[in-house]
Amino acid sequence: MARILPGDWQTGDHTHRASRAVETLAVLERRLPASFTVFHGVHWSRQDNNLIGLGEVDFIVLSPAGSMLLVEQKSGWLDETDDGLVKRYRGKRLTVRVHVDESIRGLQQRLEPLRLAEAPVIGYLLFCPDYTLKSPATAGLNAEQIVDSTARAALPARIVALMNELDANRSDSANTPRLHRFLANELELVPEASALVGRAHALYTRVSGGLATWARRLSLTPFRLRVSATAGSGKTQLALALIEQVVAEKRRVLYVCFNRPLADHIHAAVPDGAQVFSYHQWCQHRIRAAGEKIDFARDGVFDWLASRSAALPVRPEERTDCLIIDEGQDFSAEWREDLFRLVAPDEPATGKGGAARRSQIWWLEDAMQNLYDRPEAAPPEWPQLTAMVNYRSPRTVVDFLNTHLMHDQSIEGAGPLSGQDIEFFRWTDHADMLNQTKHAITAALRSGFRREDIVLLTMVGIARSSLLKQKQLGPHRFKAFRGKYDLFGNPEYTDGDILIDTVYRFKGQSAPCVILTECDFEALDEVTRRKLFVGMTRASMHLLVVLSETAAQALELPAS
Repeated sequence: MARILPGDWQTGDHTHRASRAVETLAVLERRLPASFTVFHGVHWSRQDNNLIGLGEVDFIVLSPAGSMLLVEQKSGWLDETDDGLVKRYRGKRLTVRVHVDESIRGLQQRLEPLRLAEAPVIGYLLFCPDYTLKSPATAGLNAEQIVDSTARAALPARIVALMNELDANRSDSANTPRLHRFLANELELVPEASALVGRAHALYTRVSGGLATWARRLSLTPFRLRVSATAGSGKTQLALALIEQVVAEKRRVLYVCFNRPLADHIHAAVPDGAQVFSYHQWCQHRIRAAGEKIDFARDGVFDWLASRSAALPVRPEERTDCLIIDEGQDFSAEWREDLFRLVAPDEPATGKGGAARRSQIWWLEDAMQNLYDRPEAAPPEWPQLTAMVNYRSPRTVVDFLNTHLMHDQSIEGAGPLSGQDIEFFRWTDHADMLNQTKHAITAALRSGFRREDIVLLTMVGIARSSLLKQKQLGPHRFKAFRGKYDLFGNPEYTDGDILIDTVYRFKGQSAPCVILTECDFEALDEVTRRKLFVGMTRASMHLLVVLSETAAQALELPAS
């Protein structure tokens, strides 16, 4: 039996993708020689211009002679194109040949500092357990380097044959102990690297799904439920699960939130047939459907949109069976009543075998994210479900929130990551703030996060932010909202690689690495406390804060 490292691969629950890898490991353990060691989930880093590039491969088989075979498993469907085999992940295309080259090159560069007595011999094998290759000649790899579904039982034998070929090019095995230590140590890179981003998100989605599961099991007549839940508790998962369920039942569902960016985010994730709007989008939709024009240049246009929508009668096609109001803490009582009119009344069962029609209204809120200091608008007589468990934020962030921001009640940190310590960067004046923000971006990149994993959030609004007026900071180009949408309703952004936004607009969303900047306040008043809470809870893996010396004192941070 081959040795498998790390050795805990048989324990715990696994996602579908991980379970397929576990199946392969079980076969390799049983059928490879005992002299072979199989490393799984191996990641490595490469220093390049003070940035860290990351690579990943599913398995590396190390022979006693010190040869290494990289085994990449691609489960599911593949596309055979003119560029070779292509794997699609959520709309993105990965060309297998390019990934092979990058994996080998990345490992070779990472091995250079070891100064091995003999250049390492590295081979590659692609394993496609579910796909039958139609044209091996166009795959971009040699046929000997591919094991498809027709030959999956021969995978161990193919690995042994390739390892024997690799070993034939070696003169001795002096490198083997050092390579073994190197590969074992590389497994420890995972907690610091963006290689964990997808896994952390999958874990968060799974553990936070509890709210979506048991909240939907409640039985209320009529069904009116107020859900008061903290950031990262699974409110978004609940909303998405509700939408998918109602659409599957061929009933009507309307989701309305306050923030347009959150509405765009939800809209991209729901099936066809669901209606998703911000409240003012919904008002515009109704007013235009009534044949009226909107003058966005008029003073107080958004107040006019709300009052005009409330004055219009409800058309039959606007009725809904399920109304979901998200960010309820940002709604007014007038907006609430305007939306409640849309809910179709309950209907009893009619005729033999007829089903009753039951309407639902869900009110989702978090008082700590009330950035506009609006009076409470939730119906006080409704049943209330409270969830103060944060599954998304690292526990280091939750601990900070409980110590410095939460007055009346604490949050339970139940996320999958303990997290790195929050990094604080202090500034004394405007020029220093820009410089410290640049340092924070560099620090995030050095921790292994890709630019697309990083979001820069400013504590001040668009009008007051000096960072939002910058196109870039040093070598870092900003991807900022242009303030307009394309013909398909998608937001347009400037051409940059690090997203920058305000805590106001980014509320309801998250990112693996968040840099909260332009933090400047003399006292920790209620509005400041809430803005800090919103900004800090956007981070799902790591948080960096760029704040003035005055703000650091208000938070009672230790002297730097």
